[in-house]
Amino acid sequence: MAATSFGYVALIGLPNAGKSTLMNTILGTKVSIVTPKVQTTRRRVLGVFTQEKTQVAFLDTPGVFTPKTRLDHAMVKVALHAVQEADLVCIIIDACKKLADHSHLFTVAKQSGRPICVVLNKVDKTDKEKLLFLAQDISKTYELNDIFMISALKAKGTDDLVRFIVGKIPSGPWLFEEDDLTDLPLHAMATEFTREKLFSFLHQEIPYGLMVQHELWKEDVPGKVEIYQRIVIEKENHKGIVLGHNGELIKKVRLASQKDIRQLLQKKVKLFLQVVVKEDWKNKSQYYQDQGLEF
Repeated sequence: MAATSFGYVALIGLPNAGKSTLMNTILGTKVSIVTPKVQTTRRRVLGVFTQEKTQVAFLDTPGVFTPKTRLDHAMVKVALHAVQEADLVCIIIDACKKLADHSHLFTVAKQSGRPICVVLNKVDKTDKEKLLFLAQDISKTYELNDIFMISALKAKGTDDLVRFIVGKIPSGPWLFEEDDLTDLPLHAMATEFTREKLFSFLHQEIPYGLMVQHELWKEDVPGKVEIYQRIVIEKENHKGIVLGHNGELIKKVRLASQKDIRQLLQKKVKLFLQVVVKEDWKNKSQYYQDQGLEF
C-alpha cells in the first residue's frame, strides 16, 4: 500500500486578496465565507483537500493589516499562528495592488523558515505586462521563484497551483476522513453564513461592530433542523438598521442564510434570529471564544 502524505498550507495576504475564494475554489464548495468587504474572515478556517494519497489542510486566515483594536489584534494573531503551523506558506497577492504594500507579508513568511510560494490573484483584471514585471520584481527582491498567476474566482491557473502544493506535502498519516471538508462544527459554519449575509447587506461601519452567536440547535424531527442565533451589535441606534424597515433586512438575511445552511446540511432548516445590543462585546472574552479567537 502506497504511503500517504499530509500537510498544512497557510494562505496569508492582505484583506480582500482572495484567500477565502481560492480555498473554496480548490475544495469545490463553500467552506469560508466571502464578501466584497475587507476583514470578512475573522477566524482560522480549515479546509480539507484530499487527492488520491495526499491530504492537504488549507488554513484560510484573516487578512494581515495594521491592527488598531483588540479585535484587530486577535484576527492578525490568527494569521501569524497559521504561518507557524504550516508546512508551506502561500502568500496571496491581489495583482492590482503595489508590491510595496505586501513587504510585511514576505517578512513574516521568511522569518517562519517555511517553504513559500507566491500566488498572484485577480490576473484577469491586470495587464499582462504588469504581471510579468510584478513576478520579476518578486523574484529579484525576495529571491522567490515559485510564483503562480491565477484567478481564484474564475478557477484559472488553480490546477497548476494545486499540483505544486500536492508535490510539497510531506509523508505522513491523514488527520481527517476522506470526505471531511473542515474541522469547523456545523453550528459555527451556520453562524458564519449568517455573518456573511449581514456583511453583504449592511454598509459602513455596522458589519465590523457585530458578531453572530450560536444559541440552540434543535433536531427533534428527522430531516428537520431548528437553529437559533443571536446577532450581537455595539450600538442601540444600529438595531433599527440591522432589522430594516418593517423587519425587511433581517428577513432577507435570515432567508439567505437559511438557504446556505439547508444546502450544507441537506435538510429542512428553520432559522431564528434575535438582535441584541452589547455595547462592550469587543472587550469580553466569551465573544472572542465564540468566534474562534484568542482574547
